[in-house]
Amino acid sequence: MTRRYWNINLEEMMEAGVHFGHGTRKWNPKMAPYISAKRKGIHIINLTRTARFLSEACDLVFDAASRGKQFLIVGTKNKAADLVEWAAIRARCHYVNKKWLGGMLTNWSTTETRLHKFRDLRMEQKTGRLNRLPKRDAAMLKRQLSRLQTYLGGIKYMTGVPDIVIIVDQHEEYTALRECITLGIPTIYLTDTNCDPDLADISIPANDDAISSIRLILNKLVFAICEGRSSYIRNP
Repeated sequence: MTRRYWNINLEEMMEAGVHFGHGTRKWNPKMAPYISAKRKGIHIINLTRTARFLSEACDLVFDAASRGKQFLIVGTKNKAADLVEWAAIRARCHYVNKKWLGGMLTNWSTTETRLHKFRDLRMEQKTGRLNRLPKRDAAMLKRQLSRLQTYLGGIKYMTGVPDIVIIVDQHEEYTALRECITLGIPTIYLTDTNCDPDLADISIPANDDAISSIRLILNKLVFAICEGRSSYIRNP
């Protein structure tokens, strides 16, 4: 994998609060190598190591995107939901930002059935067919469509399990992470000081609570994916 320069600036990360971890009582000892200090009862993340792992993650997604691989971005907590949707749309990735439905990847056949139903209902709505049904039946199907849009709207064009999954919060998305581990899907995630860095293929030591921190990390990854995609288009 070729290493590239991704303009990862320590000062920019400090301004975004990437270095702020959790309280010292609420930490995972496995994160010790990624912590540089304690300040006012809070662990401070070593941003030099953050820069290193973020750069490796950017190299990985660039190379994957340049080979036409597919990505899924997962972040369902309120602070991350809008950022995840924005990042995924910009990088033309799939995303889950409302709720992870158990078995979404490990029971892909069921997910695929739901997606077919979702597409069928969307088509019926577009063609006006739903409005020609009895009111009770139409209302039921519209509620079903709304629910499918909420939970599957970000993966409606996904035709199989993704090649790489980017996860914003390890604890919040633990079910998604376990499914990726079960299937052997490479994962990248933000690793706050209360997380286990050993579970991801690339863990990026970073504040996973602050919107500014999440935005910065996603920005770098999205830029790398977009660069890789443009390379794939030029050299299919």
